[in-house]
Amino acid sequence: MWKNTKLKYGLVTKVLHWISALTVFSLFVAGYWMVDLTYYSQWYKTAPHWHKSIGILLFIATLLRLIWRFYNVSPANIASHSKNVKLASKLVHIGIYLLLIVLMTSGYLISTADNRAIEVFGWFEVGSLGELFDKQADISGFVHQYVAYSLIALSVLHAIAAIKHHIIDKDETLKRMIK
Repeated sequence: MWKNTKLKYGLVTKVLHWISALTVFSLFVAGYWMVDLTYYSQWYKTAPHWHKSIGILLFIATLLRLIWRFYNVSPANIASHSKNVKLASKLVHIGIYLLLIVLMTSGYLISTADNRAIEVFGWFEVGSLGELFDKQADISGFVHQYVAYSLIALSVLHAIAAIKHHIIDKDETLKRMIK
């Protein structure tokens, strides 16, 4: 089943969710590691290229995911969830999407402040808009770093909540995204 139903998520939603989750955590680890690279490291140019390329692909996947979410039915809330749990779930999901967009936009602004396009694995280039404001790379770098920390924290909270629903509440929350 490709599409969502009123009871569970479809294959497209599940695949986009798990690829996004793995990619976000991988890019975070890579970004954390990259800040300590020196000019003489063999990874000095390769790691940022991969980070940017995968980030652009994640941005495309996120846009596709949002479009898919808009045009596809969402499974109904689980009846046993309280109003507060339903609200928290909605706010966390909105927060994750907003943080993803801000994170990827700030990454783009860092990478293109010097008027160079971002080459994505030699497949295509994403053009630069140039420096749109003073100290764009520095300000965007600051935003990128702290939004990344915030996204990871919120994603970990999201995962803990899903595990709690599975182990303690014994409801279908996690199963709907796995099975």
